[in-house]
Amino acid sequence: MQTTRNTAVDAYRGLVMLLMMAEVVQLSRVAQAFPGNSFWAFLAYHQTHVAWAGCSLHDTIQPGFSFLVGVAVPYSVARRLAKGGTFGRMLAHALWRALVLVALGIFLRSLHSERTYFTFEDTLTQIGLGYPFLFLLAFRSPRWQWGAFAGILFAYWLAWALYPVSGGFGAHWAKDANFGNAFDQWFLNLFPRTAPFVANSGGYLTLSFIPTLGTMILGLAAGRWLSAAAPRIPMRRLILAGAFGIAAGLLLHFAGICPIVKRIWTPAWTLFSGGLCFLFLAAFCWLIEIKGWRKWSFPLVVIGMNSMAAYLMAHLWERFIIDSFRIHLGRHFFQFLGTGLEPLLRGTAVLLVYWLVLFWMYRRSVFLRV
Repeated sequence: MQTTRNTAVDAYRGLVMLLMMAEVVQLSRVAQAFPGNSFWAFLAYHQTHVAWAGCSLHDTIQPGFSFLVGVAVPYSVARRLAKGGTFGRMLAHALWRALVLVALGIFLRSLHSERTYFTFEDTLTQIGLGYPFLFLLAFRSPRWQWGAFAGILFAYWLAWALYPVSGGFGAHWAKDANFGNAFDQWFLNLFPRTAPFVANSGGYLTLSFIPTLGTMILGLAAGRWLSAAAPRIPMRRLILAGAFGIAAGLLLHFAGICPIVKRIWTPAWTLFSGGLCFLFLAAFCWLIEIKGWRKWSFPLVVIGMNSMAAYLMAHLWERFIIDSFRIHLGRHFFQFLGTGLEPLLRGTAVLLVYWLVLFWMYRRSVFLRV
């Protein structure tokens, strides 16, 4: 099994993190400044989450991040075993990593709260809750892994389908009136809160970590294929897995069995978004590992190799950098192309600062790990 890094994986991770950091360019505000302009409307659509069922480019960020966590596990396990690591020590590290991810997620969600805001629906906590199970599955056979994947999706679908709701079958996946929200109304109110929890404004749920684990298992399979076949790229497997996932998700959606909804991470969304992740990974592998076109991907690799640092920058530094621009450059500095494009120009400058810091860290081999 290969232990060296896969540049295509780093580049794909870099794209995922760039899409997340690029929220700062506020394309929705730009589109509002140019009503009726289809170009800005298209870009704005793909930088926002869809209201409920469906998918935009922005909706692929969290599944991409989760999928790539799974891809990295076979490489990480092989590297630690090569250095003499034992299962016990690796399990302890996996549990510690999970705890840190959950704690970081809660910390970031609490930044603008009066007290600790206990919530478990964001990217870091969702990954943290599922990571110990993913680690354990990495030591099982592929049959075990695929069995766990199928079992997770079917059991999760069944729990939602059997939960009593009013309305037709599709009402089982309605916002704020579903099995997952009922769980959160009990679970999240066990923690101290400024007000009783009723529903998440976006419909996001704690229990989504279960099908998110399914997404990570798909990544685990991709990582296993890549590391076992290295230096060859199993393009056929990646493309077929991508096509099957997308087709299966669409079939469940249009057959009325289960809708494709990212906000509650339905099993159909796990399959559909997982298929997209396989195809993204296949495209990066084809361009970088097979065709050897590497230079274009360097800016993405710089981000992808320090994804945790990039994530924290996007959540902690944005206001500080924008305030610094206002103080030192003037309140209207980014209006030189008009007020409509001001968010885009200012956000692009913030992105450049992020990247330059990440490049500085890259040049000095400073990588933030959990």
